[in-house]
Amino acid sequence: MRLRPYQDEAADFLFANDRAMILAWVGAGKTATALTAMKAMLDERHAKRFLVLAPLRVAQSVWPAEAALWAPSLEIAVAVGSPAQRARALASDAPVVVTNYDNLQWLSEQKLDFDAVVFDELTRLKNPSGKRFKALHKVIEPMQIRWGLTGSFTSNGLEDVFGQCKIVDQQMLGRSKGAFLQQYFHCVNRDFGDYVPLPGALEAVMQRIRPWTYVLESHEYRDTLPPLHTLPIKLQMPMEPYKTLKREMALIYPNAEVIAANAAAVTSKLQQMSAGFVYDTARQTVWLSDHKLDAVADLHAENQRAPMLVWYQFKAELAGLQARFPRLQTLTNDDSIARWNAGQIEMLAVHPASAGHGLNLQGQSRMVWMSLPWSLELYEQAVGRLHRGGQRHDVLNYVLTTEGTVDETIWKALHEKREVSDMALEALK
Repeated sequence: MRLRPYQDEAADFLFANDRAMILAWVGAGKTATALTAMKAMLDERHAKRFLVLAPLRVAQSVWPAEAALWAPSLEIAVAVGSPAQRARALASDAPVVVTNYDNLQWLSEQKLDFDAVVFDELTRLKNPSGKRFKALHKVIEPMQIRWGLTGSFTSNGLEDVFGQCKIVDQQMLGRSKGAFLQQYFHCVNRDFGDYVPLPGALEAVMQRIRPWTYVLESHEYRDTLPPLHTLPIKLQMPMEPYKTLKREMALIYPNAEVIAANAAAVTSKLQQMSAGFVYDTARQTVWLSDHKLDAVADLHAENQRAPMLVWYQFKAELAGLQARFPRLQTLTNDDSIARWNAGQIEMLAVHPASAGHGLNLQGQSRMVWMSLPWSLELYEQAVGRLHRGGQRHDVLNYVLTTEGTVDETIWKALHEKREVSDMALEALK
């Protein structure tokens, strides 16, 4: 296994900088890059022991598998599971210990001997006032080598970069988020903490953090991939219940009531209705339309039942898929990923929050969105499960949207966030 030229450059950047961030497109091989740099640091005794923090599935599946390919002599202990299992991994002689972000509180209460840390999916630490961040802050001082990896640095706005930069090196943007906001933002609503970047703020922030940052040029990576074809499919459904809920914030059925207490609740209910159902006040599912299930069935039939990945947002959508497609499977079994990549699963339903980061699903090349997330990070990470290094076929990305509904608003918002993210990366070049 050999790194691509851009991965070699990124690994060299990490090796040369104790505090660094790698900003690279989803699927660009950040894990392989980091493993290469980590092994070199350990071999040359610039580091004694690495802690790796990652999302759960990535910690369990991706890091051990990637290490076997890119650094087979590097022993890795995975600290997940019960407290006893985690403690055994921590007490092992392995020079690399991988655990998930949800274990940070437990980790902060242990005796640690790490002098280096890798944050896989650095955006998990974007909130400096969050419990994870505070728990990590208690034990991070001895870890003088700090590397952050992410493909979605500014995916939900410029404000998110502060926490990510602070945990790597507070010299980048300072110690105080309040001072950061005062310098680069205008407060539009202090009660709700709403801030808007000042003109030129994005470019100024990116210029300030540039010495710590390696940015993968998009064309260097994407030119090596087969095309990604994003195909929006507009659907229609009966609109009267949707319009009534939007206008009156309530729907009354003979055996069910749907009530939205505030604007946020209305938006969530409208997204459910765009998918063809709504939860009532008793959390029971009221089905209104099968238009999206019908569209999934049509796409499945048109492609001669070739394997298809279905992204869903709500449990009711999963239940509807399971009732409609008896052979549908989820990532509940340990061998699900291997079977999917081998073409042995006809339809796989996945929630982007549970499998959007790190997992390698590029053995197949078709996906469809039942409902979209508001988060650009989740959307891009999910698409990157198939459209990534190793993919040999054109990737078909079907996006189901219901005309005249909040689906269209979400799709537009994702495009606008993508523009901000693109501008940030451009400013770092």
